[in-house]
Amino acid sequence: MRTTWKPHEKHGRLTRQSDLPDSVYAFPKERKEPLTDARHVRNAVARFDQVIGVSEAERALAFANIKKAADHYGVDLSETSWQSLGVHPQRHRKISARKGAATRKRTGVAKSAARKAAATRKRSGVAKTAARKAAATRKRRRSK
Repeated sequence: MRTTWKPHEKHGRLTRQSDLPDSVYAFPKERKEPLTDARHVRNAVARFDQVIGVSEAERALAFANIKKAADHYGVDLSETSWQSLGVHPQRHRKISARKGAATRKRTGVAKSAARKAAATRKRSGVAKTAARKAAATRKRRRSK
């Protein structure tokens, strides 16, 4: 399999993901799983089976790109093929997330988490700042 991955030589902090060229991604067509350093390579290996809507040929290309990036950054890859990275893409993760949210709402966990977040915002002063900004915005709109 011919790889498309090339090391990214741009230094400094990137402001957006769109600053990266397609050749930096494991899945270049979908622009998923950037391979810009060793940490990202390990992350791409861990999340390989979470990428949905790609063909087997695209998975093979992505694995070849990951392998090339791993060699470049000195990451040990024990896997020898993309099939050993995970064969169960999470096709129903949105449905599962909705079920989890419904369960948290039903058991009261969501409400207690919201109360805890509100208390944290109040304690840190974020709530007051937000309230002041909202009041100033309303006042400006009324005066127009």
